[in-house]
Amino acid sequence: MARPIMAKATAVWLVDNTTISFKQIADFVEMHELEVQGIADGDVAAGVKGFDPITNNQLTQEEIDTAQGDIMHRIKLKFNAAAEGEEKRRGPRYTPLSKRQDRPASIYWLVKFHPELTDGQVSKLVGTTKPTIQAIRERTHWNISNIQPIDPVALGLCKQSELDAAVQKAAAKKAASGEVMNDDERRKLVSTEQSLGGETKIPTAIEGLETFTLGDAPVEEDEDANKNFGDADSFFDLPAGDGTEQP
Repeated sequence: MARPIMAKATAVWLVDNTTISFKQIADFVEMHELEVQGIADGDVAAGVKGFDPITNNQLTQEEIDTAQGDIMHRIKLKFNAAAEGEEKRRGPRYTPLSKRQDRPASIYWLVKFHPELTDGQVSKLVGTTKPTIQAIRERTHWNISNIQPIDPVALGLCKQSELDAAVQKAAAKKAASGEVMNDDERRKLVSTEQSLGGETKIPTAIEGLETFTLGDAPVEEDEDANKNFGDADSFFDLPAGDGTEQP
């Protein structure tokens, strides 16, 4: 069921001007029954001026009379033919006039620090058009030399949760496509095999050491080294002296 506009103010008016039950009013304005009772007791919505649903074309007097006579009757909004078949508007997010001048700075920040975001995601975050995003991305914007990147969250153009959700969605899409993200994107860690293109390379300084093993495994010998050192026993074949000991 559709909810009336200014629901709490409408509930205040119904409590003050009708004998409709708290349960019926609560169901109509989508509030808890105890909240409606709190309105009647003066504990809730203190200072809120009642909003007449009859004057504002939300209810008819006949609907109110029916609800007062039947405690089981569910109140329904007045049928509005103009709203029939109306769909939710789609398009860029509305940005207040006072903040529209900050949009280029936020767009620059997003395309610089989150290049994985699509133009559609950027447009949805800050409420702009794709040609503007493309111009800033390609640095062809008429004022690009004066634009400084500023976080759109700090400017109040979007929420941190919305930005995080967009970045995570872009990261998941890129991961699903099999692309390896660079360090600047910092979206996820990749294995050494992925970052090296599937081949594990060994530093030149230790290349060849992988042939050595511990324990009983054989160790390769360097024949050139053995030739340089010669026979170990030859080190002990000292030339014969005169038989006298030097002091």
